[in-house]
Amino acid sequence: MSGQRSVEIVVRGRVQGVGYRAWTKGVAEAKGLVGTVRNRLDGSVEARLAGPAEAVAAMIEACREGPPGARVADLAVSEAAPPAGTRGVQILPTA
Repeated sequence: MSGQRSVEIVVRGRVQGVGYRAWTKGVAEAKGLVGTVRNRLDGSVEARLAGPAEAVAAMIEACREGPPGARVADLAVSEAAPPAGTRGVQILPTA
């Protein structure tokens, strides 16, 4: 598996108030990914991440567990357009 991949990951469960966004930023950047992460009004966390396909796959698997304190009930992944002009992973306001 090679090349670049860009995905949207929506994580549901106990994922707000447990440091999920900061954890996602740190882990994704350590894997060389770029993108955004934010809380959503429905209580989920949305991450749009892009980078080497192997790193994206590893990040998806990491998101199934999340940081200590998180309880992931569901994780939905869909292919997405790459983020424009992003360096690192930006934490965005809740939407």
